[in-house]
Amino acid sequence: MRSTGIWWIIASILIILDVYVFQAVKTVLQNASEKTRIWVTVIYWLIALLCWIALIALPYIQDLQISKFFRNYVFFILVGLFMAKLIASVFFLMDDIRRGIVWLITFFSTKSGTHFADNGAETISRSLFLSWMGIGMSITLMGILLYGFGNKYNYQIKYIRLQFANLPNAFKGLRIAQISDIHSGSFNNKQAVAHGVNMLLQQKPDLVLFTGDLVNDRYEEMNDYMDVFEKVKAPMGVYSTLGNHDYGDYVQWPSIQAKQLNLEKLKAVHAALGWRLLMNEHAILEKNGDAIALLGIENWGAKGRFPKYGKMEEAYPGTEKYSFKILMSHDPSHWDAEVRTKYPDIDLTLSGHTHGMQFGVETPFFKWSPVQWMYKQWAGLYQEGSQYLYVNRGYGFIGYPGRVGFLPEITIIELV
Repeated sequence: MRSTGIWWIIASILIILDVYVFQAVKTVLQNASEKTRIWVTVIYWLIALLCWIALIALPYIQDLQISKFFRNYVFFILVGLFMAKLIASVFFLMDDIRRGIVWLITFFSTKSGTHFADNGAETISRSLFLSWMGIGMSITLMGILLYGFGNKYNYQIKYIRLQFANLPNAFKGLRIAQISDIHSGSFNNKQAVAHGVNMLLQQKPDLVLFTGDLVNDRYEEMNDYMDVFEKVKAPMGVYSTLGNHDYGDYVQWPSIQAKQLNLEKLKAVHAALGWRLLMNEHAILEKNGDAIALLGIENWGAKGRFPKYGKMEEAYPGTEKYSFKILMSHDPSHWDAEVRTKYPDIDLTLSGHTHGMQFGVETPFFKWSPVQWMYKQWAGLYQEGSQYLYVNRGYGFIGYPGRVGFLPEITIIELV
Protein backbone atom coordinates (compact mmCIF):
# COMPACT_ATOMS: atom_id res chain seq x y z
CA MET A 1 0.00 0.00 0.00
CA ARG A 2 2.95 2.27 0.60
CA SER A 3 3.97 2.14 -3.09
CA THR A 4 0.46 3.05 -4.23
CA GLY A 5 0.56 6.02 -1.87
CA ILE A 6 3.73 7.23 -3.57
CA TRP A 7 2.02 6.98 -6.96
CA TRP A 8 -0.85 9.13 -5.68
CA ILE A 9 1.64 11.74 -4.47
CA ILE A 10 3.34 11.78 -7.89
CA ALA A 11 -0.05 12.08 -9.61
CA SER A 12 -0.96 15.02 -7.34
CA ILE A 13 2.30 16.80 -8.21
CA LEU A 14 1.60 16.22 -11.91
CA ILE A 15 -1.88 17.73 -11.57
CA ILE A 16 -0.44 20.83 -9.87
CA LEU A 17 2.16 21.15 -12.65
CA ASP A 18 -0.55 20.83 -15.30
CA VAL A 19 -2.59 23.66 -13.76
CA TYR A 20 0.50 25.84 -13.39
CA VAL A 21 1.78 25.25 -16.93
CA PHE A 22 -1.65 25.91 -18.41
CA GLN A 23 -1.51 29.48 -17.08
CA ALA A 24 1.48 30.05 -19.37
CA VAL A 25 -0.28 28.34 -22.25
CA LYS A 26 -3.13 30.81 -21.87
CA THR A 27 -0.61 33.66 -21.94
CA VAL A 28 0.93 32.63 -25.27
CA LEU A 29 -2.55 32.12 -26.73
CA GLN A 30 -3.89 35.50 -25.69
CA ASN A 31 -3.72 36.85 -29.25
CA ALA A 32 -4.88 33.63 -30.93
CA SER A 33 -8.38 33.11 -32.33
CA GLU A 34 -11.09 31.78 -30.06
CA LYS A 35 -11.26 28.54 -32.08
CA THR A 36 -7.53 27.96 -31.63
CA ARG A 37 -7.74 28.63 -27.90
CA ILE A 38 -10.62 26.13 -27.53
CA TRP A 39 -8.79 23.40 -29.49
CA VAL A 40 -5.53 23.86 -27.60
CA THR A 41 -7.39 23.83 -24.27
CA VAL A 42 -9.27 20.64 -25.11
CA ILE A 43 -6.16 18.83 -26.37
CA TYR A 44 -4.04 19.97 -23.41
CA TRP A 45 -6.48 18.76 -20.78
CA LEU A 46 -7.34 15.57 -22.66
CA ILE A 47 -3.64 14.59 -22.70
CA ALA A 48 -3.31 15.61 -19.05
CA LEU A 49 -6.35 13.51 -18.09
CA LEU A 50 -5.04 10.43 -19.91
CA CYS A 51 -1.68 10.84 -18.14
CA TRP A 52 -3.38 11.04 -14.74
CA ILE A 53 -5.45 7.92 -15.44
CA ALA A 54 -2.40 5.94 -16.66
CA LEU A 55 -0.26 7.01 -13.70
CA ILE A 56 -2.94 6.22 -11.11
CA ALA A 57 -3.83 2.88 -12.75
CA LEU A 58 -0.25 1.55 -12.97
CA PRO A 59 0.13 0.18 -9.41
CA TYR A 60 -3.32 -1.45 -9.49
CA ILE A 61 -3.45 -3.17 -12.90
CA GLN A 62 -0.94 -5.99 -13.28
CA ASP A 63 -1.32 -6.20 -17.07
CA LEU A 64 0.05 -2.66 -17.32
CA GLN A 65 3.06 -3.60 -15.21
CA ILE A 66 4.08 -6.39 -17.59
CA SER A 67 3.13 -4.66 -20.86
CA LYS A 68 6.23 -3.75 -22.87
CA PHE A 69 4.32 -1.08 -24.76
CA PHE A 70 3.08 0.53 -21.55
CA ARG A 71 6.37 0.26 -19.66
CA ASN A 72 8.45 1.51 -22.58
CA TYR A 73 6.39 4.09 -24.40
CA VAL A 74 3.47 5.14 -22.20
CA PHE A 75 5.71 5.37 -19.16
CA PHE A 76 8.21 7.37 -21.23
CA ILE A 77 5.46 9.81 -22.24
CA LEU A 78 4.50 10.20 -18.58
CA VAL A 79 8.07 10.82 -17.46
CA GLY A 80 8.92 12.95 -20.50
CA LEU A 81 5.90 15.22 -20.06
CA PHE A 82 6.58 15.48 -16.33
CA MET A 83 10.19 16.57 -16.93
CA ALA A 84 9.20 18.92 -19.76
CA LYS A 85 6.58 20.63 -17.58
CA LEU A 86 9.01 20.81 -14.68
CA ILE A 87 11.60 22.57 -16.84
CA ALA A 88 8.99 24.91 -18.28
CA SER A 89 7.83 25.74 -14.78
CA VAL A 90 11.27 27.09 -13.92
CA PHE A 91 10.78 29.87 -16.48
CA PHE A 92 7.22 30.50 -15.36
CA LEU A 93 8.39 30.72 -11.75
CA MET A 94 11.00 33.30 -12.75
CA ASP A 95 8.24 35.42 -14.23
CA ASP A 96 6.04 34.98 -11.15
CA ILE A 97 8.90 36.07 -8.90
CA ARG A 98 9.46 39.12 -11.10
CA ARG A 99 5.78 40.01 -10.98
CA GLY A 100 5.77 39.49 -7.22
CA ILE A 101 8.68 41.91 -6.83
CA VAL A 102 6.96 44.47 -9.05
CA TRP A 103 3.77 44.12 -6.99
CA LEU A 104 5.66 44.60 -3.71
CA ILE A 105 7.46 47.69 -5.00
CA THR A 106 4.17 49.09 -6.26
CA PHE A 107 2.42 48.30 -2.98
CA PHE A 108 5.02 49.94 -0.74
CA SER A 109 5.49 52.88 -3.11
CA THR A 110 1.77 53.56 -2.91
CA LYS A 111 1.86 53.28 0.89
CA SER A 112 4.67 55.81 1.12
CA GLY A 113 3.03 58.15 -1.31
CA THR A 114 5.60 57.55 -4.01
CA HIS A 115 4.17 57.03 -7.46
CA PHE A 116 5.64 53.98 -9.12
CA ALA A 117 4.48 53.23 -12.63
CA ASP A 118 5.02 49.78 -14.02
CA ASN A 119 4.99 49.75 -17.79
CA GLY A 120 2.08 47.43 -18.55
CA ALA A 121 3.21 46.75 -22.11
CA GLU A 122 6.70 45.72 -20.97
CA THR A 123 5.19 43.53 -18.26
CA ILE A 124 3.04 41.66 -20.77
CA SER A 125 5.91 41.40 -23.24
CA ARG A 126 8.30 39.98 -20.65
CA SER A 127 5.70 37.53 -19.42
CA LEU A 128 5.03 36.41 -22.98
CA PHE A 129 8.77 35.99 -23.60
CA LEU A 130 9.35 33.80 -20.55
CA SER A 131 6.23 31.79 -21.28
CA TRP A 132 7.44 31.07 -24.81
CA MET A 133 10.90 30.26 -23.45
CA GLY A 134 9.48 27.74 -21.00
CA ILE A 135 7.27 26.09 -23.60
CA GLY A 136 10.11 26.12 -26.14
CA MET A 137 12.51 24.44 -23.72
CA SER A 138 9.95 21.75 -22.87
CA ILE A 139 9.32 21.03 -26.56
CA THR A 140 13.08 20.89 -27.18
CA LEU A 141 13.52 18.36 -24.37
CA MET A 142 10.77 16.14 -25.78
CA GLY A 143 12.38 16.37 -29.22
CA ILE A 144 15.76 15.27 -27.83
CA LEU A 145 14.16 12.35 -26.00
CA LEU A 146 12.34 11.26 -29.17
CA TYR A 147 15.66 11.40 -31.04
CA GLY A 148 17.13 9.08 -28.41
CA PHE A 149 14.68 6.31 -29.42
CA GLY A 150 17.04 5.45 -32.27
CA ASN A 151 20.00 4.89 -29.93
CA LYS A 152 18.67 2.18 -27.64
CA TYR A 153 20.43 -0.60 -29.59
CA ASN A 154 23.42 1.47 -30.66
CA TYR A 155 25.96 -0.62 -28.74
CA GLN A 156 29.37 0.87 -28.06
CA ILE A 157 32.54 -0.96 -27.02
CA LYS A 158 34.59 0.80 -24.34
CA TYR A 159 38.22 -0.28 -23.95
CA ILE A 160 39.89 0.07 -20.56
CA ARG A 161 43.48 -0.89 -19.71
CA LEU A 162 44.31 -1.21 -16.03
CA GLN A 163 47.71 -1.80 -14.48
CA PHE A 164 48.14 -3.56 -11.15
CA ALA A 165 51.47 -4.26 -9.45
CA ASN A 166 50.03 -7.25 -7.58
CA LEU A 167 48.47 -8.97 -10.60
CA PRO A 168 49.87 -12.52 -10.93
CA ASN A 169 51.99 -13.02 -14.07
CA ALA A 170 49.65 -15.59 -15.61
CA PHE A 171 46.82 -13.06 -15.64
CA LYS A 172 48.72 -10.24 -17.33
CA GLY A 173 46.88 -9.45 -20.55
CA LEU A 174 43.61 -10.95 -19.27
CA ARG A 175 40.67 -9.58 -21.28
CA ILE A 176 37.46 -9.21 -19.29
CA ALA A 177 34.17 -8.36 -20.98
CA GLN A 178 31.70 -6.67 -18.67
CA ILE A 179 28.03 -6.30 -19.50
CA SER A 180 25.36 -5.06 -17.14
CA ASP A 181 21.67 -4.15 -16.92
CA ILE A 182 20.31 -6.23 -19.79
CA HIS A 183 16.67 -5.55 -18.80
CA SER A 184 15.34 -8.13 -21.25
CA GLY A 185 11.75 -7.16 -20.44
CA SER A 186 12.25 -3.89 -22.34
CA PHE A 187 13.56 -5.38 -25.60
CA ASN A 188 11.43 -5.37 -28.75
CA ASN A 189 14.09 -6.02 -31.41
CA LYS A 190 15.69 -9.44 -31.06
CA GLN A 191 17.92 -9.02 -34.10
CA ALA A 192 19.44 -5.82 -32.69
CA VAL A 193 20.04 -7.47 -29.30
CA ALA A 194 21.73 -10.43 -31.01
CA HIS A 195 23.94 -8.03 -32.95
CA GLY A 196 25.21 -6.60 -29.65
CA VAL A 197 26.02 -10.11 -28.40
CA ASN A 198 27.96 -10.79 -31.61
CA MET A 199 29.92 -7.57 -31.05
CA LEU A 200 30.89 -8.88 -27.62
CA LEU A 201 31.95 -12.29 -28.93
CA GLN A 202 34.07 -10.73 -31.67
CA GLN A 203 36.25 -9.24 -28.92
CA LYS A 204 37.22 -12.79 -27.86
CA PRO A 205 37.30 -12.07 -24.11
CA ASP A 206 38.94 -14.54 -21.71
CA LEU A 207 36.25 -13.94 -19.11
CA VAL A 208 32.74 -12.44 -19.16
CA LEU A 209 31.23 -10.78 -16.09
CA PHE A 210 27.57 -9.72 -15.89
CA THR A 211 26.77 -7.30 -13.08
CA GLY A 212 23.03 -7.60 -12.59
CA ASP A 213 19.51 -6.68 -13.76
CA LEU A 214 18.93 -9.47 -16.25
CA VAL A 215 15.19 -8.68 -16.24
CA ASN A 216 12.92 -5.81 -15.27
CA ASP A 217 10.88 -7.88 -12.82
CA ARG A 218 9.93 -11.37 -14.02
CA TYR A 219 11.98 -14.36 -15.12
CA GLU A 220 9.65 -14.94 -18.12
CA GLU A 221 11.08 -11.80 -19.73
CA MET A 222 14.08 -13.92 -20.75
CA ASN A 223 12.03 -16.57 -22.58
CA ASP A 224 12.49 -15.01 -26.03
CA TYR A 225 16.16 -14.19 -25.46
CA MET A 226 17.59 -17.43 -24.06
CA ASP A 227 18.95 -18.46 -27.46
CA VAL A 228 20.63 -15.04 -27.81
CA PHE A 229 22.40 -14.82 -24.46
CA GLU A 230 23.30 -18.51 -24.16
CA LYS A 231 25.85 -17.73 -26.90
CA VAL A 232 27.78 -15.58 -24.44
CA LYS A 233 30.73 -17.83 -23.65
CA ALA A 234 34.37 -17.36 -22.69
CA PRO A 235 37.34 -19.71 -22.05
CA MET A 236 37.42 -18.85 -18.33
CA GLY A 237 33.65 -18.80 -18.01
CA VAL A 238 30.77 -16.37 -17.56
CA TYR A 239 29.94 -15.18 -14.04
CA SER A 240 26.96 -13.13 -12.96
CA THR A 241 25.30 -11.34 -10.05
CA LEU A 242 21.82 -10.01 -9.30
CA GLY A 243 20.68 -6.40 -9.55
CA ASN A 244 17.88 -4.59 -7.76
CA HIS A 245 15.34 -5.33 -10.53
CA ASP A 246 15.98 -9.07 -10.44
CA TYR A 247 14.17 -9.49 -7.12
CA GLY A 248 10.76 -8.35 -8.43
CA ASP A 249 10.53 -5.63 -5.80
CA TYR A 250 8.78 -3.14 -8.09
CA VAL A 251 5.58 -4.99 -8.98
CA GLN A 252 2.60 -6.33 -7.07
CA TRP A 253 2.73 -10.09 -6.49
CA PRO A 254 -0.27 -12.24 -5.47
CA SER A 255 1.81 -13.64 -2.60
CA ILE A 256 5.27 -13.70 -1.04
CA GLN A 257 5.62 -17.26 -2.31
CA ALA A 258 4.98 -16.14 -5.91
CA LYS A 259 7.68 -13.52 -5.63
CA GLN A 260 10.17 -16.00 -4.17
CA LEU A 261 9.36 -18.55 -6.86
CA ASN A 262 10.05 -15.92 -9.51
CA LEU A 263 13.49 -15.31 -8.01
CA GLU A 264 14.30 -19.03 -7.88
CA LYS A 265 13.30 -19.42 -11.52
CA LEU A 266 15.46 -16.44 -12.45
CA LYS A 267 18.42 -18.13 -10.79
CA ALA A 268 17.64 -21.17 -12.93
CA VAL A 269 17.74 -18.93 -16.01
CA HIS A 270 21.35 -17.97 -15.19
CA ALA A 271 22.21 -21.67 -14.87
CA ALA A 272 20.46 -22.51 -18.15
CA LEU A 273 22.51 -19.83 -19.90
CA GLY A 274 25.66 -21.46 -18.58
CA TRP A 275 26.43 -18.49 -16.35
CA ARG A 276 27.64 -19.08 -12.80
CA LEU A 277 25.58 -16.86 -10.51
CA LEU A 278 27.56 -15.70 -7.49
CA MET A 279 25.25 -15.16 -4.53
CA ASN A 280 27.35 -13.66 -1.74
CA GLU A 281 30.19 -16.02 -2.59
CA HIS A 282 33.46 -16.18 -4.45
CA ALA A 283 35.15 -18.25 -7.11
CA ILE A 284 38.84 -18.86 -7.65
CA LEU A 285 40.13 -18.36 -11.18
CA GLU A 286 43.27 -20.33 -11.97
CA LYS A 287 45.69 -20.03 -14.85
CA ASN A 288 49.14 -21.55 -15.32
CA GLY A 289 49.62 -22.12 -11.60
CA ASP A 290 48.48 -18.65 -10.56
CA ALA A 291 45.10 -17.72 -9.07
CA ILE A 292 42.91 -14.68 -8.40
CA ALA A 293 39.65 -14.32 -6.49
CA LEU A 294 36.35 -13.27 -8.05
CA LEU A 295 33.66 -12.18 -5.59
CA GLY A 296 30.00 -11.66 -6.42
CA ILE A 297 27.37 -10.32 -4.05
CA GLU A 298 23.66 -9.72 -4.25
CA ASN A 299 22.41 -6.17 -4.67
CA TRP A 300 23.61 -3.74 -2.01
CA GLY A 301 22.62 -0.09 -2.42
CA ALA A 302 23.52 2.83 -0.19
CA LYS A 303 21.22 5.31 -1.95
CA GLY A 304 17.49 5.85 -1.73
CA ARG A 305 15.49 2.78 -0.80
CA PHE A 306 17.52 0.28 -2.76
CA PRO A 307 17.79 -3.01 -0.87
CA LYS A 308 20.85 -4.40 0.88
CA TYR A 309 20.70 -8.10 0.06
CA GLY A 310 24.46 -8.35 -0.42
CA LYS A 311 26.63 -9.91 2.27
CA MET A 312 30.31 -9.23 1.90
CA GLU A 313 30.88 -11.03 5.19
CA GLU A 314 29.88 -14.23 3.41
CA ALA A 315 31.58 -13.61 0.07
CA TYR A 316 34.96 -12.40 1.34
CA PRO A 317 36.20 -15.11 3.75
CA GLY A 318 38.61 -17.46 1.97
CA THR A 319 39.91 -14.83 -0.45
CA GLU A 320 42.44 -13.28 1.94
CA LYS A 321 45.37 -15.33 0.64
CA TYR A 322 44.88 -14.27 -2.98
CA SER A 323 46.90 -11.24 -4.00
CA PHE A 324 44.38 -9.95 -6.55
CA LYS A 325 40.60 -9.66 -6.14
CA ILE A 326 37.73 -8.58 -8.39
CA LEU A 327 34.29 -7.81 -6.98
CA MET A 328 31.02 -7.80 -8.90
CA SER A 329 28.53 -5.54 -7.10
CA HIS A 330 25.59 -4.14 -9.06
CA ASP A 331 25.17 -0.78 -7.29
CA PRO A 332 28.24 1.53 -7.44
CA SER A 333 27.28 3.27 -4.18
CA HIS A 334 28.45 0.07 -2.48
CA TRP A 335 32.07 0.98 -3.33
CA ASP A 336 32.31 4.08 -1.12
CA ALA A 337 29.90 2.82 1.52
CA GLU A 338 31.53 -0.51 2.29
CA VAL A 339 34.12 -1.82 -0.16
CA ARG A 340 36.75 0.92 0.21
CA THR A 341 36.26 1.30 3.96
CA LYS A 342 36.19 -2.38 4.98
CA TYR A 343 37.87 -4.24 2.13
CA PRO A 344 40.86 -2.19 0.94
CA ASP A 345 42.40 -5.24 -0.77
CA ILE A 346 39.57 -5.45 -3.34
CA ASP A 347 41.51 -4.25 -6.38
CA LEU A 348 38.74 -3.86 -8.94
CA THR A 349 35.00 -3.46 -8.44
CA LEU A 350 32.62 -3.78 -11.39
CA SER A 351 29.14 -2.22 -11.20
CA GLY A 352 26.28 -1.00 -13.35
CA HIS A 353 22.83 0.12 -12.19
CA THR A 354 22.84 3.82 -13.14
CA HIS A 355 22.73 3.50 -16.99
CA GLY A 356 24.16 7.05 -16.96
CA MET A 357 20.42 7.71 -16.57
CA GLN A 358 20.33 7.03 -20.35
CA PHE A 359 20.44 10.81 -20.72
CA GLY A 360 23.20 13.38 -20.61
CA VAL A 361 26.27 14.72 -22.37
CA GLU A 362 29.50 12.79 -22.74
CA THR A 363 32.63 13.91 -24.56
CA PRO A 364 36.31 12.97 -24.08
CA PHE A 365 36.65 16.05 -21.86
CA PHE A 366 33.31 16.37 -20.13
CA LYS A 367 30.39 14.26 -18.97
CA TRP A 368 27.17 15.25 -17.28
CA SER A 369 23.93 13.56 -16.37
CA PRO A 370 21.23 14.30 -13.79
CA VAL A 371 22.10 10.95 -12.17
CA GLN A 372 25.29 12.49 -10.78
CA TRP A 373 23.14 14.43 -8.31
CA MET A 374 22.45 11.08 -6.63
CA TYR A 375 25.54 9.01 -7.40
CA LYS A 376 29.15 10.07 -6.95
CA GLN A 377 30.29 7.28 -9.27
CA TRP A 378 27.87 6.76 -12.11
CA ALA A 379 29.61 6.06 -15.46
CA GLY A 380 33.10 4.96 -16.40
CA LEU A 381 36.31 4.50 -14.41
CA TYR A 382 37.02 5.78 -10.89
CA GLN A 383 40.11 5.40 -8.71
CA GLU A 384 40.86 5.90 -5.04
CA GLY A 385 44.39 4.96 -4.03
CA SER A 386 45.12 1.53 -5.48
CA GLN A 387 41.44 0.58 -5.84
CA TYR A 388 39.43 0.91 -9.04
CA LEU A 389 35.71 0.99 -9.76
CA TYR A 390 34.23 0.69 -13.22
CA VAL A 391 30.56 1.57 -13.75
CA ASN A 392 29.14 0.09 -16.93
CA ARG A 393 26.53 2.24 -18.70
CA GLY A 394 24.24 -0.72 -19.26
CA TYR A 395 23.40 -3.02 -22.17
CA GLY A 396 19.65 -2.48 -22.09
CA PHE A 397 17.19 0.19 -21.06
CA ILE A 398 14.22 0.68 -18.78
CA GLY A 399 11.64 3.43 -18.28
CA TYR A 400 12.88 5.54 -21.18
CA PRO A 401 13.14 3.44 -24.40
CA GLY A 402 16.11 5.36 -25.70
CA ARG A 403 19.55 6.77 -25.06
CA VAL A 404 20.82 10.33 -25.28
CA GLY A 405 24.55 10.82 -24.74
CA PHE A 406 25.11 7.60 -22.78
CA LEU A 407 24.85 4.76 -25.27
CA PRO A 408 24.48 1.05 -24.41
CA GLU A 409 27.85 -0.38 -23.50
CA ILE A 410 30.04 -3.46 -23.77
CA THR A 411 33.21 -2.98 -21.74
CA ILE A 412 36.51 -4.69 -22.52
CA ILE A 413 38.94 -4.44 -19.60
CA GLU A 414 42.51 -5.56 -20.12
CA LEU A 415 44.61 -6.24 -17.02
CA VAL A 416 48.33 -5.55 -17.31
